[in-house]
Amino acid sequence: MGKATNIYLIGARASGKTTLGRKLAAALKRPFVDTDRRIRLATGKTVAELVEAGGWEGFRQAEADVLGEVAVFSGQVVSCGGGLVLRQENREVLEKGIVLYLQAPAEVLAERLLRNPENAQRPSLTGQSIADEVRQVLAERAPLYEGLARITLQADAPLERLVELALAEIKRLERR
Repeated sequence: MGKATNIYLIGARASGKTTLGRKLAAALKRPFVDTDRRIRLATGKTVAELVEAGGWEGFRQAEADVLGEVAVFSGQVVSCGGGLVLRQENREVLEKGIVLYLQAPAEVLAERLLRNPENAQRPSLTGQSIADEVRQVLAERAPLYEGLARITLQADAPLERLVELALAEIKRLERR
C-alpha cells in the first residue's frame, strides 16, 4: 500500500461518505475529492440534468470519466457516488486503493434521504418510494460494496468514532 494510495469511500447515497471523507482528508492532510461534485463541475449539470439528457447510462459514463481523471493522482481521499461500483472498469480502479465501505441499514438511509431536501436533485432509480428504492438498490449493490471493501464501518455510528476507526484501519493497511 503506502501513503500515496488513494482512499475511496463507497456506500449508498446518504451513508455519509462526503462528511466522513472531508474529516479523514483533514486528519490525514490529504486532498478531498467528491466524484458527484466533480461531475457537476466538469459538466455544469446536476445529476438530474445529466440523467434527463443522457439517461442513467450517460451519467454512469460521466462518473467513470471523472473517476479515471481522479485516479491519475494519488494520496487523495475520494468520496464516490453510490452507483460508481456498478461498472467493472470502476471497480478495477477502486481496487488499486484502500476502499472504505460505509454500511448502513436501509431504514437509516431512507430516513436521511427524507430529511435532506437536497436529495430532490437526484431522480429516482426505480420509480418506487424512497424507502422501497433504498432497500432494492442496497440489496443489488451491497455485494459489490462488500467485495471491494478493505474496511467496513457502520455508517450510523457517531462521526468522531467513524473517523477514529477509519484512521486506525488506514494506518494499519498503509504499513503493509
